Amino acid sequence: MAERSASSGRSPETHVIDYRAAERLLDARDPRGAVKLLDRVIAAHPENTAARLLRARAFFAAAQLRPAELEFTIVLEREPDNAFAHFALARTYERAGRPEQAVRHFRLAAALDPNPEYLAAARFDD
Repeated sequence: MAERSASSGRSPETHVIDYRAAERLLDARDPRGAVKLLDRVIAAHPENTAARLLRARAFFAAAQLRPAELEFTIVLEREPDNAFAHFALARTYERAGRPEQAVRHFRLAAALDPNPEYLAAARFDD
C-alpha cells in the first residue's frame, strides 16, 4: 500500500501526477490551474524546490508578480547558484518596474551561466 502524506491524505504518487499536470497546464497557458495543483504539492512537500520554481513560473505567467517574487526568492535561498531562478526573478523585477534589482539578478544569472539570453539581459556594456 502506498504511503500517505500526513498533511493531505494523498499519496506521494498523486503529488508527482499533480506536478506533471501542472507542467502541462503551464505549457498550455493555464498558469492559474497550475498554481492550484502546485499549492497541494507544496503544502505536502514545502521543501520541494522544483515545485516552488514551477509555481513561481506559473505566478509570473499569471502576472501575479509579488507571489512570483516570493517563490523565486525562496528557490534562491535554497539554490543560490540557480541561474534560471536569478534570470526569472530579474524578469519579475523588470516587469514590476524595479530595473535596478532586475539588472543585479540578470548579471548574477549571466555570471553563473553564460547563456546568450542571460548575457544579453545583463547589459554588461552599460
